[in-house]
Amino acid sequence: MIRVQDVAFDPGAEINVFSGANANSGAIASFIGQVRDYASGEDRSAPITQLHLEHYPGMTDRELARIAQEASDRWQLHDVLVIHRFGPMTPSDAIVLVCTAAAHRAEAFSACEFIMDWLKTQAPFWKRETSPDGDTWVDARQSDQDRADRWALDS
Repeated sequence: MIRVQDVAFDPGAEINVFSGANANSGAIASFIGQVRDYASGEDRSAPITQLHLEHYPGMTDRELARIAQEASDRWQLHDVLVIHRFGPMTPSDAIVLVCTAAAHRAEAFSACEFIMDWLKTQAPFWKRETSPDGDTWVDARQSDQDRADRWALDS
């Protein structure tokens, strides 16, 4: 299931529902991403008061569904859940939740990590941080791309 929404969600409650719906799975892996209270650049002391995510609605849903399907094709998954927020958020708000269900932990962990690496590098979201100094668009990080490059299939 893919949900792209502008309203807050409770990650714990979502994980409980996902787990209950996948009682036949031996492994549930999850990742929760939340808004930091500092800038994502080099100056980690710069406070953030708000993070604003923008996206292209039709494209975002299709791309998230595509990557969830790719993860399911690569690993023997029973189920996938991706919830991603957009709009304004404040520090400690949940931005993203990824859950994967599989018979064994290796598949669940790998698929969850794969989906997150893809979300960080390829998903059509744009981030703007607000601090006392104003707004700043967040650039992609090479370290995120390096992590995602691990998943490239041999041609």
